Amino acid sequence: MPPSLPHSLPDLQHAVLEGDFGPRPAELTVTSAFWLHHTTRLADSAVTYRNRYLLMRSGDAFGACSFEGDEVAADFCADASGQTLDTLLRHDAPAVRVAALDAYLGRVRPHRTDPEAEPVLLPTGTPEERARARDAAVAGLLDIAPGAKVALIGVVNPLVAAIRERGGVPLPCDFQLRATHWGDPVTDDMTQVLAAADAVVATGMTLGNGSFDPILEHCRKHALPLTVYAQTGSAVARAFLGAGVTALSAEPFPFSQFSADTTVLYRYRAERA
Repeated sequence: MPPSLPHSLPDLQHAVLEGDFGPRPAELTVTSAFWLHHTTRLADSAVTYRNRYLLMRSGDAFGACSFEGDEVAADFCADASGQTLDTLLRHDAPAVRVAALDAYLGRVRPHRTDPEAEPVLLPTGTPEERARARDAAVAGLLDIAPGAKVALIGVVNPLVAAIRERGGVPLPCDFQLRATHWGDPVTDDMTQVLAAADAVVATGMTLGNGSFDPILEHCRKHALPLTVYAQTGSAVARAFLGAGVTALSAEPFPFSQFSADTTVLYRYRAERA
C-alpha cells in the first residue's frame, strides 16, 4: 500500500522515519557529504546568483539542499560521512534534514527509473545554452491563462520572460535580488505576491528556508496551481505531487550549471502521478 500524501515537511519527515516509504533510514548511511559555495553570472546578465549547497550521497543517490548564510558550517561535512540518514533527519539545521530527506527519497525511488517522470535532455553547451534549455523545460510545465498573475518565489530571470511570453504577469519575490534583468522590482515579502497570485512557481530553495510549507498550504487552501522548479530537494518536492504541488521540474545532482555535458532533468505533472 503506497504511503499517504504528506501535508508538510515535518509530516513527510515523520513518515520516512517510520519506514512508510521503504527501509528505515537507520539502515542507510551517508557515504560522502560536501558543501559548495557557488556563484554564476551569465554572459547576457548583470545579475550574480549566489548559492550555497549541502549535498549528501547515500547509495546511488545525491541529496541536496540550498541554504542561506552560515546555517551549515563547512566543517559539518567532516563528521557527516558514515552517519545514518536517521541521525541526519533529526539534525537541528533544516538544510541538513532536507538534504538527508532528499537523499533517502532519491535512493528508494530514483528519478531515472520513475515511470511517472518525463526525462528531458539538456544539451552539451555553454552555461547560457544549457540555462536556456533548462528554463525552457521548466516553462513547458506552466499552464496559465492570459493575464494570470504568477507569483515567482525565487527569481530566475528566464522564467520571468517565459511567464510573460505565455501572457502571464510575473510577481517576482526573492530574498536576495531587488530587481529582475529587465528592472522589475522584486519584493522579499512572499505573502504580498501570494495574495495576488492566480498561480505560483517556487524554486527548490524554498524547502530549506522555511517558506515551502506556507506556500503549499496557501495553494491548497485557494486551489492554486503550484509548479516547483527544484534542483535541490527534487525528490522531496516530488513527494508532494497531488498534495498541493501540481507540476515539478526535478534536476538531481549534478545540476546543469556544474557540467558542460548532456544531463537530464525530469518533469512531473500531478495528474500523471
